[in-house]
Amino acid sequence: MLHRNFSLRSYNSFGLDVAASYFVQINDLSDLEDLYKSELWKRERKLILGGGSNTLFLDDYFEGLVLWVNNKGISLSETKNDMVRVSVAAGEDWPGFVQQMLNQGLGGLENLSLIPGKVGASPIQNIGAYGVEVKDVFQGLLAFDMETGVIVDISAKECDFGYRSSAFKTVWKNRFLIISVDFLLSTKPQLKLDYGAIRAELLRMGVREPGIREVGLAVSNIRRSKLPDPSQLGNAGSFFKNPVVHQLVFNDLKQEFTDIVGHPDKNQTVKLSAAWLIERAGWKNRRKGNVGVFQHQALVIVNFGNATGREIFGYAMEIQHSVKEMFGIELEPEVNFV
Repeated sequence: MLHRNFSLRSYNSFGLDVAASYFVQINDLSDLEDLYKSELWKRERKLILGGGSNTLFLDDYFEGLVLWVNNKGISLSETKNDMVRVSVAAGEDWPGFVQQMLNQGLGGLENLSLIPGKVGASPIQNIGAYGVEVKDVFQGLLAFDMETGVIVDISAKECDFGYRSSAFKTVWKNRFLIISVDFLLSTKPQLKLDYGAIRAELLRMGVREPGIREVGLAVSNIRRSKLPDPSQLGNAGSFFKNPVVHQLVFNDLKQEFTDIVGHPDKNQTVKLSAAWLIERAGWKNRRKGNVGVFQHQALVIVNFGNATGREIFGYAMEIQHSVKEMFGIELEPEVNFV
């Protein structure tokens, strides 16, 4: 059903009071195909919206057509060597999908537990946490080409995955609406426990021989302790990416800031902790009007109730400028601006 002047307040995790000229819910492919033939499709600017957990609306009104992806379905097919291919509709809730796979004994996603959003957004952002990224288990996807109206298969190589990035955020921005995503999961996965506080949380839980469900629970516990519930305090999770610098740059920084946090990466690079940079610059638990940095996690900018998108954006740019002044490092937003 098509809605006019539709409120998006409950469709973005910042809880911004935003409306759209037109809003339509996509439940299956036929909804999309019918819409593609309409005059509305030809005339209006379009925005694909899933969980709205990584979106910041800069204005209080979106002039155009919002496509809210809400199709459902999960199917499994056996493959060789203890691996299972799983095809998931883009509109499925990501945390619910991950938990369902863990309950079925399928590993590979446990470190990505409790990340808000929908399945369709996972390859766009190449979501990641605790040493794992979606690209590690991604097999391919089915998408609707919004320029031609044709359904296409897209491989992992074509997605051009990077750190919190993919071709869907660069050369293919606003071109494809993802219909379903395929993952390759394992009945005998290799657990990844050495990133962040996973091992410490497992010990706190009294777990000495963890399986995928215990790891998923540990990750969920850590996330709940550090991140606010969007239903209680509007936020989009991590606002900035962790910056990656050359080892020589890191060495120079460490001479001045001996406690700087960094993780060695490939090609003689180091991934810095954006949270550490922001906290050291004095922003943690700092509030300005309706906007602030969360008290337990410096990477999270929160809406205390009545902020506008422009207020949040301005506050984020102040943080960005402050970090650049102190460290010479420019933070890149992870959140998408509309």
